[in-house]
Amino acid sequence: MSEEFHRIRRLPPYVFEHINPIKAKARAEGVDIIDLGMGNPDLPTPDHIVKKLQETVLDSRTHRYSSSKGIPGLRKAQASYYGRRFGVKLNPDTQIVATLGSKEGFANMAQAITAPGDVVLVPNPTYPIHSFGFIMSGGVVRSMPADPNEDFMRSLDRAVRHSIPKPIALVLNYPANPTAYTATLDFYTEVVKYCREHEIFILSDLAYSEIYFDIDPPPSVLQVPGAIDIAVEFTSMSKTYSMPGWRVGFAVGNERLIAALARVKSYLDYGAFTPIQVAATAALNGSDDVIDEIRKVYKYRRDVMVESFGRSGWDIPVPKATMFAWAPIPAQYAHLGSLEFAKLLIRETGVGVAPGVGFGEYGDQYIRLAFVENEQRIRQAARNVKKLLGGKAGAGNVVPLAG
Repeated sequence: MSEEFHRIRRLPPYVFEHINPIKAKARAEGVDIIDLGMGNPDLPTPDHIVKKLQETVLDSRTHRYSSSKGIPGLRKAQASYYGRRFGVKLNPDTQIVATLGSKEGFANMAQAITAPGDVVLVPNPTYPIHSFGFIMSGGVVRSMPADPNEDFMRSLDRAVRHSIPKPIALVLNYPANPTAYTATLDFYTEVVKYCREHEIFILSDLAYSEIYFDIDPPPSVLQVPGAIDIAVEFTSMSKTYSMPGWRVGFAVGNERLIAALARVKSYLDYGAFTPIQVAATAALNGSDDVIDEIRKVYKYRRDVMVESFGRSGWDIPVPKATMFAWAPIPAQYAHLGSLEFAKLLIRETGVGVAPGVGFGEYGDQYIRLAFVENEQRIRQAARNVKKLLGGKAGAGNVVPLAG
């Protein structure tokens, strides 16, 4: 009876279980922790979305069980979003499922399509559910490069040729968490062509589709002709509309995969609270001005972080998208690895960060920093870090701030 359960035994210790007690102890001792570790948006949900929730919740009929796959109006709103944003036409009845955030959708898709021993190709480093959704479902994960560069296709071909059994699916995540890498439509076109030829599903995580800076809007893999035959894409309201706690996301694309996900979900949940789905519908059908404003805030915070941390002795590569910076550990502390360096930062500077190893072993020389504090707090974090690093600023990554 003392033996650990099989599925739990397959999961490694959660990295933040090592970090959170140190933060809690420091807070208990009165230390002001500036927490840049968790990607938890601090911006308020736009007023018109909140008001729609308030209005709808007063109708007692909305307090009943909702629809597991999402109310029709919400699925139609998501179809409209894909049409105007990507030029992709979707059937809201057969090609869209509303999920309890993209994380839940991804995990249940893994459960729906994975048999014990199935091989899935997953970027490393990447958001943990991309791997552990399949591991919990009995699958086997083979690592792929996270950067969509010229080596990716060679790695994909090598993985397919040398995996037994042949992989059932490839996970893509651009703009990427944690690395902030972005992909082009040409890249997607090449990947879709290969996966169609080899009968491999594509599961694309597009949660950061609207958080981008200094580049064209990130494309959807479903823009590639024929991608709908093999691909499903996951999006989220969390970052786009600052609705993380509302837990609303979507899976869209291939009808067979969407039907499998919908069937699994029908056994597990009744969908999000109906007033939340109605408010999410209002968000998708509303003006994009609120998205533009949220994007501007993250861009400004990004620039402040790059500039202030650079002056403090830590060169932060300038991310093109997402709400994260993916930064190499400063050279003098590289020997510690990401977990021990993150612990050191909390103890010596009061700054919380996410250790790169939490996103895969190939992330162990990196730290993820989230733009979840305001400008003043980010600058204070940089000043605190300067005391540890000595303020020997490097060159090349300082962004000139507007105004």
